[in-house]
Amino acid sequence: MMTNQEIAEYFELLSKLMDIHGADSFRAKSYGAAAFRIAKLPMPLSTMDLESLKSIPAIGASTAQKIIEIAQTGKLAALEEYLAKTPQGVVEMLSVKGIGPKKIGLLWKELGIESIGELEYACQENRLTSLKGFGAKTQSAILEHIGFLKANSGYCLYAEADTLMQQIGQSLHARYPNALCSPVGDYRLQRNVLDKLEWLCTLRKEDILNIFADTEHQASETPEGLSIQLPGMPPLKFSLVADKTAFYLSLFKQSGSASFIEAFEQQYSYPSEVESEADIFQHNKLTYIPPALREQATILAQAAAQQVPELLQVSDIKGIIHSHSSYSDGQHSLEQMATAARDKGYEYLVISDHSQAAFYANGLSVERIYQQHAEIDALNQKLAPFKILKGIESDILSDGRLDYEDEVLQSFDLVIASVHSNLKMTEEKAMQRLLAAIAHPATTILGHPTGRLLLSRNGYPVDHKTLIDACAHYGVAIEINAHPRRLDLDWTWIEYALSQNVLLSVNPDAHSIEGMDLVRYGVYAAQKGGLSKDKNLSSWSLQALEVYLAGRKRV
Repeated sequence: MMTNQEIAEYFELLSKLMDIHGADSFRAKSYGAAAFRIAKLPMPLSTMDLESLKSIPAIGASTAQKIIEIAQTGKLAALEEYLAKTPQGVVEMLSVKGIGPKKIGLLWKELGIESIGELEYACQENRLTSLKGFGAKTQSAILEHIGFLKANSGYCLYAEADTLMQQIGQSLHARYPNALCSPVGDYRLQRNVLDKLEWLCTLRKEDILNIFADTEHQASETPEGLSIQLPGMPPLKFSLVADKTAFYLSLFKQSGSASFIEAFEQQYSYPSEVESEADIFQHNKLTYIPPALREQATILAQAAAQQVPELLQVSDIKGIIHSHSSYSDGQHSLEQMATAARDKGYEYLVISDHSQAAFYANGLSVERIYQQHAEIDALNQKLAPFKILKGIESDILSDGRLDYEDEVLQSFDLVIASVHSNLKMTEEKAMQRLLAAIAHPATTILGHPTGRLLLSRNGYPVDHKTLIDACAHYGVAIEINAHPRRLDLDWTWIEYALSQNVLLSVNPDAHSIEGMDLVRYGVYAAQKGGLSKDKNLSSWSLQALEVYLAGRKRV
């Protein structure tokens, strides 16, 4: 039997969806009021017939008919109609405190936000403040509540787990300095999205529990050791072993994909005594394979031939390519961003604010572009030898054109071409837009090529090989956007890009000074694809980059 509260929820959701769509406000309010009244009634409405329902003072004839419909079918036609034309992610946004249905409608229609993940990303990029009724405090409150909602999601981004895993590692080392402890599983493999966080330790269960004694948690025993559940995170799984040999054998076996480990065990053997993970490789005359590369079995042949690539490191990044200032939707001024980049040890900053079509991000008009260029010239004299390069993140318009006339585009040192609008496309349409932009002589880098947001949206469909081949033909680099919610180009396509001699560029897409530090997550993703520093544009020195850009201008 359906409860009154369950029936009331149908009316409440209908009321909210009507508000989101800007439908008749009187009717929307009447459904909301009906929900309130129904939930308060003492008699079970689902067992009553139509005439009995109509006799209740708080229920009119129309509401009574809808209650009968809900009780008999489990559906409400009026509600189904609105659900059919509302993205599921928009409906889910109703669970976020601090924004009502009308504001959700505004976010959807004005900014194209269709999921909680996209809402979070927009808040992080300071996008909401461009809308009436949204301020910094609202953004902060929304972000805080989204974090709370993630407690029930079961998944997290690599970056979200990173801080916790480092804290746990520090606690384990401080309390048990003689124990062997290491992350294993998806985290050590540097996968983009994690559904569990795994550790391997030479400790007892009681020792692990001591680490979490002052932390809100739930613990349960497992055959391997312990499972710890912390609020807002996937489960922490601790595998406990007794000695050093068992530790390093387990470390190896739990730090590779199933296909990698299976291939290794078919071709190679484990030594009887192991003092380190490297011993396993040395025993088999293999070059050490970093965990990030232990996805495909083919890496074993490279290790046997001593041809494991020397992977890009965070310390190899020489400059920040792809950054935003307060000229568009960044949080800090151009000078603040440049000074911070210099102080972080970088040689250069490519400022790439949004172009004019990105009205939601305060995109730059032509007049404001030249104003920014004048400021850059002055700052470059002040900050030398550090240099700000004149860039733009140009929207790729619906027909594939870039967002300015060629004369304006030629005024930039570097152009990142990205799709930001009309994301719901067929593969044919997406490729038409992307290929046209890649072919434009001004395009230096293709930005976040699929538009995906991890755990939020899949992005538009693309033919990766055709896209990469086009970049090879026109000499366009492909971005590995380092924002933890993007990591786009996906690492699985890096190997093919390298085989076609396409340059990659690990870029933080920084909207603040702190955002520059996201570059390391792009590096971690790039490592999985075997990227080395010589094939990564942001690892090049200022001099090398300027020579490269000058050469492209002449083409």
